[in-house]
Amino acid sequence: MTLSCDSLRVTSTPIRQTTIHQTPLYLPGTDCPIRSQVPMASLTSFRVGGPAEWYVAPRHLEELLASLAWANEEGLPLTLLGAGSNLLVSDRGLPGLLIGTRHLRNTYFDPDTGLVTAGSGESIARLAWLAAERGWEGLEWAVGIPGTVGGAVVMNAGAHKICTADILKEIQAISPMGTLERLTPSELCFGYRTSILQRGSRLVTQATFQLKPGADPKKVRATTSQHLKQRHRAQPYHLPSCGSVFRNPEPQAAGWLIEQLGLKGYQIGGAQVAERHANFILNCGGAKASDIFQLIHYVQQQVERHWSVCLEPEVRILGEFQSV
Repeated sequence: MTLSCDSLRVTSTPIRQTTIHQTPLYLPGTDCPIRSQVPMASLTSFRVGGPAEWYVAPRHLEELLASLAWANEEGLPLTLLGAGSNLLVSDRGLPGLLIGTRHLRNTYFDPDTGLVTAGSGESIARLAWLAAERGWEGLEWAVGIPGTVGGAVVMNAGAHKICTADILKEIQAISPMGTLERLTPSELCFGYRTSILQRGSRLVTQATFQLKPGADPKKVRATTSQHLKQRHRAQPYHLPSCGSVFRNPEPQAAGWLIEQLGLKGYQIGGAQVAERHANFILNCGGAKASDIFQLIHYVQQQVERHWSVCLEPEVRILGEFQSV
């Protein structure tokens, strides 16, 4: 079984031609539909990308395991999709089976321990609000992050000098052998926007966080709202994007390096370096994935030429792209 969970490199698996099935296809033993030729533009925040060869959105763990089994039987490569907020998919689409986690959202708050467990498909921002409504501190920083719990764990998402690893208690994941396992932060090799999970050998099914219950809900909501307002002031949200495109090198942030080169507003096709924040690339209308890919490469070239810094993409780049 080939697994592409959170790779930051361009994949080169050949795209196969799959006809759109008129007869409904379901996961064996379930009523969970498997769809063919699903446009990735409808599933990603960039609003670009060709079709996924196959797409399934399991509603619970048993259907997720059935999805993996079906892909294995069919010899299909796998890609896991959360909110699609950190993803650039080729205009040619994705081969194999795309598994969407949007229905895997069961959440449980344990007031005795301060632990909250959420499915991998739960929005990390929504979880932050749910915690704030209860007066639980610890997730206020995550309110503006446009991704899922699973994605936040895999990428070690963070903001305001706090990251996912700081509050993570454990995860449940499917191992390469198809068994369920529990892993602690020390086993996940967390670093800046990285973890061992990016190697793609495991699928996160749920995560448990250690929070602090008992605070005044009004106070926690106010702090959460302030974080969100601050994020909206600094970052563009009016057009489709993937969030931050590049990881921040040391000592200067990627956005600063790009801005100093006068690249704000620079455009290739329908893709543009954002005027508000230079580490954002926007789909200004009609952009193709190839436009965004070329703009990413151009920015990397300019930064390396002038600053001798190689910017590493934070966005996942999947599918076939022409060399630029």
